[in-house]
Amino acid sequence: MWPPTQLTYSTADRIARITLDRPDRGNGLTSTLIAELAAAVERADLDPDVHVIVLSGNGKGFCGGYDLVESAEGQGSLGPSDAVEGSPLDPAVMAANHDPSRTWDPMVDYAMMSRNVKAFMTLFHAATPVICSVHGFCVAGGTDLALCSDLLVIADDARIGYPPARVWGSPTTSMWTQRLGPQRAKRLLFTGDSLSGTEALEWGLAIEAPPAGQLVERTEALAARIARMPLNQLAMMKLLVNTQVQEQGLHATQVLGAVFDGITRHTPEGYAFQQRAAEAGFRQAVRERDDPFGDAGGLGGG
Repeated sequence: MWPPTQLTYSTADRIARITLDRPDRGNGLTSTLIAELAAAVERADLDPDVHVIVLSGNGKGFCGGYDLVESAEGQGSLGPSDAVEGSPLDPAVMAANHDPSRTWDPMVDYAMMSRNVKAFMTLFHAATPVICSVHGFCVAGGTDLALCSDLLVIADDARIGYPPARVWGSPTTSMWTQRLGPQRAKRLLFTGDSLSGTEALEWGLAIEAPPAGQLVERTEALAARIARMPLNQLAMMKLLVNTQVQEQGLHATQVLGAVFDGITRHTPEGYAFQQRAAEAGFRQAVRERDDPFGDAGGLGGG
């Protein structure tokens, strides 16, 4: 997975910069991009000259979630082309497991989604602090990257949320409660609504919410300040805080979140959503899902 093809990686001044680079697809998550992200985080985490990682996205927004056009319009077959034949990552196996006329094996789904969670959690488990810089939109699976990061700097006019809570999705990394507390997490997941950057700051999700034109400047200023710290001190401070989060049951909740994500794609409503996507196209299906909520054209499929 190196050199990467769907993200860019660079280092300078004690900062590693990882930038999602599929702007024509809203930086939609693919198996390749997810694997490259994990490899980039590991590369930065092992570099003694890197004291902080900045994660961002190229184009109009940070990340619109999983690139589900192929998956939803087809039979759930989005997967790596080089997957071991017959494995849970084999597109043929994934497609067959999403066929409503056949028996669904939830552990096939879990084997696939749990690996994605493991990749996203490299941001959490890395000893190196991670700042996620969000512009435009950060929705659906894109929020897994953001919420597994340590600090979020979100442009005031950006949007962050999990619209697939309405149908065909469950947040697999299960970080919303840890970030916002139970009541506010429920407020978002009971509706699939999104927050603006300004609201995210008010709710305690973002550490800063600068005007869009100042996002890069403010992110770089924070990164530079963190980069002044000794690497060993940063590692200890991150581990100290993360240990408490993990002891509160994060792993068990992530197992449930990943299993639930598979279930959401095999409910009557989930099958109906996929059938509609196959008939009318994924974007139209999402538009129809979100229109009653007043945010159609929405951001975020899965």
